[in-house]
Amino acid sequence: MLTAAEPAGIEADVLVLGVGSRDGEPCLLADTLPAPVREALAATLAPLGVRGAPDEVARIPAIAGIAATVVVLTGVGDVDSDQPVTEALRRAAGAAMRSLTGGERVVIALPAEPPGALRAVAEGALLGCYRFGRYRTSGPGAPAVALVASPNGDSATAQADARRARILARAVAGTRDLVNTAPRDLYPQSFAPAAADAAAETGVSVSLLDERALTEGGYGGLVGVGQGSARPPRLVRLGYAPPGATSHIALVGKGITFDSGGLSIKPAKAMETMKCDMAGAAAVLHVVLAAEALRLPVRVTGWLALAENMPSGSAQRPSDVITTRDGTTVEVLNTDAEGRLVLADAIAAAREEDPDAVLDIATLTGAQMVALGNRVGAAMGTPKARQELLEAAADADEAFWPMPLPVELKASLKSTVADMANMGERFGGMLVAGIFLQHFAGSTPWTHLDIAGPAFNEGEPHGYTPKGGTGAGVRTLLALLERRAHG
Repeated sequence: MLTAAEPAGIEADVLVLGVGSRDGEPCLLADTLPAPVREALAATLAPLGVRGAPDEVARIPAIAGIAATVVVLTGVGDVDSDQPVTEALRRAAGAAMRSLTGGERVVIALPAEPPGALRAVAEGALLGCYRFGRYRTSGPGAPAVALVASPNGDSATAQADARRARILARAVAGTRDLVNTAPRDLYPQSFAPAAADAAAETGVSVSLLDERALTEGGYGGLVGVGQGSARPPRLVRLGYAPPGATSHIALVGKGITFDSGGLSIKPAKAMETMKCDMAGAAAVLHVVLAAEALRLPVRVTGWLALAENMPSGSAQRPSDVITTRDGTTVEVLNTDAEGRLVLADAIAAAREEDPDAVLDIATLTGAQMVALGNRVGAAMGTPKARQELLEAAADADEAFWPMPLPVELKASLKSTVADMANMGERFGGMLVAGIFLQHFAGSTPWTHLDIAGPAFNEGEPHGYTPKGGTGAGVRTLLALLERRAHG
């Protein structure tokens, strides 16, 4: 994937170059090109209307001195911006690769500085190559694997960065594939064996509890949410335990394979994207596999809480009382607040193995999108654990914002008949959901990630992000495990 060769002399279909913006004027970011070639290309930017804005991609015929057939100019944005340079390069590489069609041989010559830039370019290129074609009878394929040109492309550090980029991109693509799969094909009984298949021939162990074992084990949240569906729930445990690991992290993912809202049924329009309600479980699966592929010296257990939330004569009703794995009784006031019920069981199960920290990730609340929009996730939890997560997010260039857990909101979860209710104060609904989950984390260091908006892109593609499943959270969780491994 990497080459130290001069990019101008590499024979390919496409050469990708970066264009930034400085004081409102475009500037070519191509120091590795010979000066005459660089100057000739730079002179074309203004006449072509190229501005160097993020997500801007222009395709032009190559000029003399470039062995490739076509030059693609991809916008990096304001080069004097205080935004992370690595994320701008990642987005620029991804936008360029999204614009290309199947079979094209591509050389990417984006800046390899500052530190981390080469890794970001490689990640962006691979993430931008993603295509979901399971249900298409025809259509453009992904471009051929790109060569990333860098003066130090043959160094051991660069090769390690490229390997990590490939593992990360595989994890994100696997997450996106699961999120994009139709719910008629992905449901608890098919998700569980899919996880086992993905872990086959790796060092990750897989075990599962079916509906009988869940009932006998007291997993009232999973059983209650899943009882309205003809396709019963599952709890999948993934285990990666390398010799000598000094830290143990438990990752818990919400896996509602389709969310109709149950008897508290959603409006029809709101159901159109509810195949994405298992994005947390998909992320956890592929983060555990990536940790094993990278041989990180950290013990990781992954918990996939899988259920389908459907209305039927057997569905749980508003005012039903369930008993969760840790013995807590919960009055179900709204069956569409189901994610917190399955997570309650899975968090309790994860805590039984005494991990150093528990992190859960979920498309949990519409309130997250009201507060933070569709591209920024929310992080809640115990202070040190939350801060560790936010630092990992900064390492990964993923947008997560710290949110509080106001103690006064806890009173709104009181029930007159049970230990607590699954619904509370309407205002601050994202925070109320976090407070509900906090109960099941107990004294264990814990962080909750709400990715309701970022997990699924209903708008136009941008940067390395396609329409549909995005793989939100994968990069951050993997970065956190790497921090544990190296810290």
